[in-house]
Parts: sequence; structure tokens; C-alpha cells
Amino acid sequence: MCGIIAASTERSIGKLLIQGLYKMEYRGYDSAGIAMHTESKVAHLRALGKVKLLEDLMINEKPKGKVGIAHTRWATHGEPSEINAHPHQSNERIFIVHNGIIENYLELKDELSDNGYTFVSKTDSELIAHLLDSYLEEDVSLLDAMMKLKDKLEGAYAIAALDHNDPNTLVLARHRSPLLIGLGEDENFAASDPLALADLTNKFLILEDGDVAKISPSNVEVFDKKDKSCKRDIQIIDIKSEAASKGEYKHFMEKEIYEQPNAILNTLDGRVGGDDILENIFGEGSSDLFAKVKRIQITACGTSLHAGRVAANWFSAIAGLPTQIDFASEYRYKNPYVDKNTLLVTISQSGETADTLAALRYAKDKNYLASLAICNVPTSSLARESDFLLLTNAGPEIGVASTKAFSTQLVALMLLTLSLAKATSTNPKLRSRVIQAMRSLPDIITKTLELKDEIIDIAPEIAQQDNALFLGRGMFYPIAMEGALKLKEISYIHAEAYPAGELKHGPLALIDEHMPVIAIAPEHELAEKLVSNLEEVKARGGALYVFGNAKEKLSLEKGRYINMPECDFLLTPILYTIPLQILSYEVALIRGTDIDQPRNLAKSVTVE
Repeated sequence: MCGIIAASTERSIGKLLIQGLYKMEYRGYDSAGIAMHTESKVAHLRALGKVKLLEDLMINEKPKGKVGIAHTRWATHGEPSEINAHPHQSNERIFIVHNGIIENYLELKDELSDNGYTFVSKTDSELIAHLLDSYLEEDVSLLDAMMKLKDKLEGAYAIAALDHNDPNTLVLARHRSPLLIGLGEDENFAASDPLALADLTNKFLILEDGDVAKISPSNVEVFDKKDKSCKRDIQIIDIKSEAASKGEYKHFMEKEIYEQPNAILNTLDGRVGGDDILENIFGEGSSDLFAKVKRIQITACGTSLHAGRVAANWFSAIAGLPTQIDFASEYRYKNPYVDKNTLLVTISQSGETADTLAALRYAKDKNYLASLAICNVPTSSLARESDFLLLTNAGPEIGVASTKAFSTQLVALMLLTLSLAKATSTNPKLRSRVIQAMRSLPDIITKTLELKDEIIDIAPEIAQQDNALFLGRGMFYPIAMEGALKLKEISYIHAEAYPAGELKHGPLALIDEHMPVIAIAPEHELAEKLVSNLEEVKARGGALYVFGNAKEKLSLEKGRYINMPECDFLLTPILYTIPLQILSYEVALIRGTDIDQPRNLAKSVTVE
């Protein structure tokens, strides 16, 4: 959730810290703060609300410093407020920023309170500052104090700390929360996301769980979980600064919707050749391993789980493999039985989703054949901890509501489906057909984006309502779920999805003139039954908004039919998600919500 950035340099850092926070504001925007060494003191500024308010404070106060830490918050412990904003401090000596949750917070708070420390916030993070201060009373360095601290904390954390008495040094710690070091010339940095440092460096050290690091302008030292000095390999990560810019678009979400043709091309690049899938695109030895797979287990959260639900249909229809799907947040608590030769598949845009990572780590002790991740971030924990990996290569996605990440996850999951089928020589003609259809997908999506004006026409009718119902059948039910999620995320309209065949088993009671019904209705074997379901809505006076390619089968008195481009049926779930994204965006635009940063949400959910 929260975003951390830190710098130890020989130049003024106020502006670069603020710019880094802007690039990470998708991680949380409840409050923001900064602490910097100045000539006489540590400047400590915090603001309730978005980074812009902190920037205004900086302009007014004009603090100047070369070493500092900054933070943008998504609230967990303690409501959004200035007093709960980071950085937290202890005795005006220690200042810290933290991302994560300290699970033994109450126990440690009681110990510190008994030792005379007063807590002014309601956060679990404040105790980190007090603990470090208490250790410094033993006349040790900040580095030694951080090493002692990490052995005391339970939970997830990424921490950056500075000491008023040491104006050149920052100390970092990481455990199950992302944190990396950016390397420069006579300057070094740290951040939750390389995007925050894109304009400063392309050289990074990825900290491992249990690592503690000390950085100064001229030096970086890393110590492992046993407090032994260690080396972390330098990774080159090139991120174009324009990736964090909206360009000509009003919102990042809008930009990312229209980036999807190119994003899908990037996902396909180097993965298909001729009429078939290339070998070992999921890692060395993956094609041989796939020949042994008899069952699939998928764990994911939110939008990524919807992608997995679509893929379950593909695994069955194309590769002949049964699939179990679980919410990552629930998977560990069901004592799952694992069949022999089951492949564990995790899906995450960020690769840092706490519940998905916890599921992967839990599964390490189960009898899975292997673990495989579909992910967009190569430096993420999920990417590094999985046995096999396919990067979606969608590029940074900054809008909180996922768009291009979802469509590229679907493409990646189809590549997995085809790879599994190829490994057992299953459905060769079908594989060839799908490969050819995938090559055309970016162009078909481009045509679908041209439906924008038609969708804009219907958006006001939905924007004036407080509820909406999405319907789909078969592999289009997860697309209906994703459409409902998008609408509720950014417009705050209560929306839910149902398999259309279940309409008569309860949801039909909700249908009236105030319940718009959005249906996904491509031509397929269930089309006739779906039309019958939609007639039930018409008979009760409901307004229907249908996306499909079988208009002649359905006449509408209320609502609108939007005719979709033709596409290979197996790929239509990818295609039909596009207009639902546009619809949710246009409805939110009318309702005046904060589209890129909807209330109470954050892009990367790094706490359980």
C-alpha cells in the first residue's frame, strides 16, 4: 500500500522526493509527509490528503536538505489524519517511514509505554521510531539498532529511517514488503517502486526479506537476515519517464485503456512463432514440466482472480485440464488438498499483493508440481519466488482500477493454456487457429475502442442510477464480474454480476426501471438461452444495455444494443472487457469521482 522514497545525496532533494511521491501516489493518498536533514534540524512536514498538499507546505516552508525520507499513506492502523501521517518520530531524534503491518504492535506498544514512551498517533508504525530510539540509548549506531529491531518485529515491513545525530546516513529494512535501492553517482536512493526513481537512475539493488541496508551519498552496504555483509546483484530497469505521465489524456485510466493494443502486442512478442507457441516461454524446462501437469490450482485477488476464472474455461476446453480457483485471501485457511501433478498458478499485476504472496509461500510446503506466476513487474517478490514466470510486459499501470493489466493477463493465460496443450499434443488445429486469432487481436481491440462515442451516449443513463446488474454466461460471467467491479471501483455505483441463467433464482426481484442491466452477449452456443434471460428483464421493465454481435435476435424498447466486432470466440472475453472499461470510465467522469485514485483504495495491496 503505502509508498516510500528516500535519498542520500550531495544536492537538494526536496523536489525529487516530492516528484517520487507523485509517481507512487497510486499506492496510497490518504496523507503524505517528509523528513529532511537541514543545516540546523530535521525538517518534518506532514499533510492530510494528497501529495499536492505536502508540496504546497514545502513551497511555503522552503526546507533545504540533502538527506531525507518521504511517504504517501494508505491507512491501515489509524484513520487518515495529519497526526497519523508519516514520517513518525521519537524524541525529535529518530524519523521513520513504514509500509506494512506490525502484527505484534500491541505487545510492543505496551512494553514501550511501560518504559516511558508516549504514543501520539493511532498507527502501528510509530512504535518503530520509539523502538529505534530506545536501542540508541544503548549507545549503538542506527544500523545496529535496525538490526536489533528487525528481530523484534513480526509482520510485514519496509522501513527507512534517519537519525538527527547522523546527517549523512539512511538505514533501511525489508521483510515481505517491497523496497529497493537506486544507485547513482555520489548519491543513492531507496523506494517502494522503481517508477519513483525513473528519472534518477536505472541501476537497482532488490532487497531480500530480512535485509538491512545503510546508504550514504558515496556508499551502500547490505546485510542479510543473519546480519552478515552481502552483495545483491545490480539490476538494470529502464522505465521511461513518460510512463508516469498522462500525456494528452485526462486520466491515467483513460490512457491505459487506449494503450491496450500495444500492451497486448508486447505480451505476445517473442512468445509465438508460425502457427504455434514457442518452447519454454515460461522459463527453462517449463515445456517438459507442462507435459506432467494433470490439474491447475489458481490463486489471485480482485481483477486478477477474474482473469483466472476466464482461464479456467480455456484450460478445460483447450488443454483438457481441470482447474480449482481460490481467493488468495481464503486459500490458506481451507486446508487444501493437492492432487499429484498439480500446477499452482498465481496472478498479480504488481507481484506484491500480500494475500497472493502468502498463498504462494504457504503452498511451498504442499505437494505441487511447481509454481508459476503471471505478473507485470519483473522485480516483484512474486516473480522472484515462483518456479516459472511469464511477464505480461504491459508497462507501468498507475490508475488504481486495472485495465491493460487485466487484458494482458488474459493474453498471458491463453499463452499458458496453449503451452499446456502443446506439451501433450492436444488440439493442434485449435491451437493454430487461436494463435492466428491472437495476432489479429490488437487490431480488433483498436476497432472496439472506436465504439467510444456509442458508449458515451449510454453513460448518462447509467450514471443517474445507484445500482447496476451485469450478466454473462459461461466464460463471459467473469467478464461481467470484472465490469461490475470497474463500475463500483471508480463511480461508487453498487454493481454486481450474475450468471444470466441464475437471474430467475433471485436477482430478478431487483429489476425495475431504476436497475440498468448490462449484458455480454456474443454469438455462441448459449446465445439463445441468454436472449431468453434478457427477455425476462424486458418483461419486468428493465433497461438493457447489450454488448454483442447477434442484434437480430434481440429487440430492445429500453436501453441500447452495441454491436461488437467479430473475433474468434475463444478470445472474445478479452475483447468484451474493453467496452466495459470505457463504460465505467465515462460513467465515473459524469459522476465527478476521482477516477485514478478512488476513495479507500490503493493499487498495490501489500497488507493482508
